[in-house]
Amino acid sequence: MSSLAPSLNFEFEIEGMTCASCVGRVEKALKAVPGVSEAEVNLATERATVRATGVTAPALVAAVEKAGYSALPHEEHTSTAHSAHKVGEPWWPVVLAAVLSLPLVLPMVGMPFGADWALNGWVQLALATPVQFWLGARFYRAGWKALRAGTGNMDLLVALGTSAGYGLSLYLLFRHADHGTPHLYFEASAVVITLVLLGKWLEARAKRQTTAAIAALNALKPEVARVRTPGGDVDLPLARVKVGDVVIVRPGERVPVDGTVLSGVSQVDESLITGESLPVAKHGGDKVTGGAVNADGLLEVQTTAVGAESTLSRIVRLVESAQAKKAPIQRIVDRVSAVFVPVVLGLALLTLLGWGWFAGDWEQAILNAVAVMVIACPCALGLATPTAIMAGTGVAARHGILIKDAEALEVAHRVDTVAFDKTGTLTEGRPQLVASLAAAEHEADLIPWSLALQAGSEHPLARAVLESPQAAGLTPLPATRLSAVPGRGMSAEVDGHALRLGSPRFMQELGVDTSVLAKQAQRLQDEGRTVSWLADVTQAPRLVGLLAFGDTPKASAARAVERLHGMGVRTVMLTGDNRGAATAVGQRLGIERIEAEVLPADKAAVVSGLKQGGHAVAMVGDGINDAPALASADVGIAMSTGTDVAMHAAGITLMRGDPALVADAIDISRRTYRKIRQNLFWAFAYNVIGIPLAAAGLLNPMVAGAAMALSSVSVVSNALLLRGWRR
Repeated sequence: MSSLAPSLNFEFEIEGMTCASCVGRVEKALKAVPGVSEAEVNLATERATVRATGVTAPALVAAVEKAGYSALPHEEHTSTAHSAHKVGEPWWPVVLAAVLSLPLVLPMVGMPFGADWALNGWVQLALATPVQFWLGARFYRAGWKALRAGTGNMDLLVALGTSAGYGLSLYLLFRHADHGTPHLYFEASAVVITLVLLGKWLEARAKRQTTAAIAALNALKPEVARVRTPGGDVDLPLARVKVGDVVIVRPGERVPVDGTVLSGVSQVDESLITGESLPVAKHGGDKVTGGAVNADGLLEVQTTAVGAESTLSRIVRLVESAQAKKAPIQRIVDRVSAVFVPVVLGLALLTLLGWGWFAGDWEQAILNAVAVMVIACPCALGLATPTAIMAGTGVAARHGILIKDAEALEVAHRVDTVAFDKTGTLTEGRPQLVASLAAAEHEADLIPWSLALQAGSEHPLARAVLESPQAAGLTPLPATRLSAVPGRGMSAEVDGHALRLGSPRFMQELGVDTSVLAKQAQRLQDEGRTVSWLADVTQAPRLVGLLAFGDTPKASAARAVERLHGMGVRTVMLTGDNRGAATAVGQRLGIERIEAEVLPADKAAVVSGLKQGGHAVAMVGDGINDAPALASADVGIAMSTGTDVAMHAAGITLMRGDPALVADAIDISRRTYRKIRQNLFWAFAYNVIGIPLAAAGLLNPMVAGAAMALSSVSVVSNALLLRGWRR
C-alpha cells in the first residue's frame, strides 16, 4: 500500500541554523526519516523543502528538533511572518558587547605610545564575564545542541575558542593574583564574541535585502477591493472576493484581482510585475493583473482569479521556490562543509599540542588553537551560493524574468545556442497588412473598397485590414449583398460596383487578368506572404489590386538576436511555417540557422541533436506545440503571453512577450554564476590562508574573529551587487 501512496512536498521554516554545517545536519536528520526521498535546506532563506511518501509533518518537525533545531510548517508560518522574525536580529547586544569590550582593548591601543592603560585583573573579569556568558550565551546553547547531536557547527567553534581564552585568563588571574596583575586574555574572548555578533547582525541585515524582491511583490497585494453589488459598491476584504465579481478600480489604485476590463479606458503601470517600464493602455476586453497600478481612468473589471490562483501569487511562489532550491554547485559545498568542523577541531587540537609540547608555551598554544577555531567558522561557505541565487532571482523578477529553480539559473550561464519558435515568439503572432498594390486607375479605390468588404467580418485577415495604417481614419463605405463565397473569398456591392475579394483561384474562375501584378505577387508569396486579390466584375472583370498579409517580427526581435550574437550565442529558428515565410523572417532578423516546416516532435528532435553536438541549448517558445522542445532543452524559456503548458515545461518564464528578455536572462545567469564563483573563492581563501596563519601563531584571536566576521559579510555584500544589474 505504501508504494501506492502519493508523494507529498513539505516546506518548513528552520530556526537556529548558523553555518553550512547546520545545513548538513538538518538535511541528514530529515533524510533519515523513513519515507523521505529528498530533502534540501537553504541557509540564506532558512527554509527546508522535503519530498516524502507516507510521512507526516510532525514526524519531520520532530526529526529537526532532535537534531537541535526548530521547524515550523511553512503553511502556518507565512513568508511575511518569517521576514518579521528575521528582522529580530537585535542591535543592542552588539552595542553593549562593544561598550564592555572597548576598555579591555584600550591598553593595546596605548601600548605603542608607551602609555600604560592596563586595567586591574578583577575589573577585566567583571567586564568580560557578561560578554562571555550573557551576550555570548547563544553560542553555548547552539553549540551544546550540536554536541548532543554528535556534530559541530560555527557556534561550537566560537564557544570552545572563547571559553578557552576566558578560562586561561581566569587561571592566570587566580594563580598570579598575589604578584600583581599578570598579562590576561579577557579582551581576546570578549572582542571575538563582539565581532561575531556584529558579523551576524550585518549578515542578517544583508540577507534581508536579498529577499527584497519577494517583499516588494507581497507589498503589491491590496487588502480590500471595491466590489459592485445590486445594493451599490462595497469595500470587501480581498479574501471575500470571488471569481466573477465585478471590481471597480479608481485612478491611482492598485488593481486588486486578475480580471478582464468590462468598461473604461486607462493606462496601467505593470512594471513591478512584468518589468515593462511604460504604462500599458487598457480598454474593454483587455486583461489586467492584480498588483498593477491604474493611472488615470475608472475601470470596471470582472474577476478571473484571486488569492493563490492570481498571477501575482504564482509569481511570488515561483520566486520563493527558486530561492529555496539548491543549485547543483551548492551540493558540492555542502559535502565539504559536512566534514569541515570536525577537521577544524582536529587542527585546533594539533595546534594546541604542537605549541604546548614541542614549544613548551601552553599559553600561546591555547591562544593559537582559539584563533584556528574562530577563523575557520564555515559561515561564508554556507552563504556563498544561496545569497547569490537569491539576489540573481530577485533582480530577474524585477525585470520581468521568472526563474523557476536555481538549477535553471545555474545552467543558463553556459548556454551557447538559443532556439526560437517563430510565431508569437519572434513575431507578433497575428497577420497584418504588409503591402497593398493597386492596378492602374484604382489607387484611390483599393483600400476603401477592401475596407467595405471586410467591415463585418471576424476573419483574422479582415481584422488585419481594419486595423491597418492604410485604413486609419477611413469610415467603411456601406456594402450591400455582402456574402462569403466558401473556399474562395467575399462578394459585395459597393457604390454600384460588384466587387470580389479572394484567392488566385477565385480570380481565375471569374476570368480576372492578374498578370499586371503577377511578378509582385510572386515575390510576396516567396517571402511567405498570403496574397488576396480584389476585382471589379460590374461589367468586364477588371483587377483592382492585391493585398498581402504577413506575420511581422516583434519590434525588439532583431535587437534581441543581435545582442545574443554579441554575447557569443548562436541562434536557431524552429517553425512549422513554410520555408518562404520562415526564411523571410529569419533573414530579416539575422537568425543563423532556420528549420522550417518542423512538426512539434521534430522540434524536440532538433534540440536534442544540438545538445548531442556539444551545445548547451535554450529553447524559447510560447505554444503547446513548443512544450516538448522546452522540456528537452537544457533550459526552457517560455513567454507568459503563451500557454500555461509551455510555462510549466520551462525553467524560465518571461513576463512579457519581449524576446530581448532572453539575452537578459542569460546575462543575469552569467553574472550570478560569476558571483557564486567569486564568493566560493573568497570563502575558501579565508580558511586556506587563515587557518595556517593562526596555527603558526601569526594571527591572534581578535584578528581571527574580525576576519571570520568579514568573510560572511563580504560574500553577502558581493552577492548584493547583483541588485544593481542593468540591461
